[in-house]
Amino acid sequence: MQRSTLKRWSISLASAMASLLLAAAPPTQAKVAQPTVILATTTSTQDSGLLDELIPLFEKQTGYQIKTIAVGSGQAIAMGKRGEADVLLVHSPDAEKGLVADGAGINRRIVMHNDFVLLGTPADPAGVAKHTAQESFQRIAAAKALFISRGDNSGTHAMELKLWKAAGVAVEGQAWYQQTGQGMGQTLAVAAEKKAYTLSDRGTFLALRKNLGLAILHEGDPSLRNVYHVIELNPTRFPKVNSAGGRAFADFLVSKAVQARIKEFGIKLYGSPLFFPDADVPEVDAGRR
Repeated sequence: MQRSTLKRWSISLASAMASLLLAAAPPTQAKVAQPTVILATTTSTQDSGLLDELIPLFEKQTGYQIKTIAVGSGQAIAMGKRGEADVLLVHSPDAEKGLVADGAGINRRIVMHNDFVLLGTPADPAGVAKHTAQESFQRIAAAKALFISRGDNSGTHAMELKLWKAAGVAVEGQAWYQQTGQGMGQTLAVAAEKKAYTLSDRGTFLALRKNLGLAILHEGDPSLRNVYHVIELNPTRFPKVNSAGGRAFADFLVSKAVQARIKEFGIKLYGSPLFFPDADVPEVDAGRR
């Protein structure tokens, strides 16, 4: 083979190899103007471990970096009202609707659901097992059995207060009714230590139950449905929010790939899913599948 021909062949081979290497390499993340996205969310999404799985995936795919502030839904929504976050993931429907109606939040979209469960020791001193949610709360009050409340204006706390109201029980000032002012994980730990009743979202309980000694004493009541929505902050109201980042995270949560991950989350570790995806169902049907 002549030297000139060999040289041309070598150059062509090198070019072909370079093309193959470029094709095999992962795509480079596009640079984003505002890389930090502030997510205000309920403690249940953090305590259950769901965000630990989803956020690294989002960051790898997009180049954004999520700063998570896990508080009660009420506190997260209050942050939204002040423009102190870019996107919310919460589960307090009445407060969420108020945020959107006020113009602070936009594009409220359903993400997933689980449900609330009434927990206590297996001994069940108030005898709530096999009763409705309303009857269970009435029996706890009648027995003056210790009940531990989050007391933090969270979605779980709002649901609990709604259940007490439906049961016709005024809890404020009652010695048997105690509030932690803490998130779900801490409240479960207190309830376990004091052998008390408490209300929890199912996901957080399943993730932490190994070390609690608490049992589900009431579940499956239609009134205990627990639905999560993602809400973007309104850039017209709050010009400094990272609206592009907030929208990217919201779109990520309702995407088919992430909805499939939510569906599988928890099965390997706990034997059942901690959440059920709802982005593909009408709002009226969420939580009823």
